[in-house]
Amino acid sequence: MDKLSGLASKLGGNKGSNQSSGQEDYADKGLDSAESKLSGGKVDPAKMRSTNEKITDTGRDQFEKATGKNVPDKFSN
Repeated sequence: MDKLSGLASKLGGNKGSNQSSGQEDYADKGLDSAESKLSGGKVDPAKMRSTNEKITDTGRDQFEKATGKNVPDKFSN
């Protein structure tokens, strides 16, 4: 049984448990794009991923607090 669960975790990975493993929503992509354009390409968005994630999460929280509505799923991971 342990072999099966080990094999399943290797094949299936951690689906849905951590979205930051390569999947970016529209807010993250927009911030990365703006950052690249405004810096003249000197900033690598992959290196700034954790900082950018905090920025977009704060923006989502502030939106939800101000409007009382949830951010649509395609804009939020």
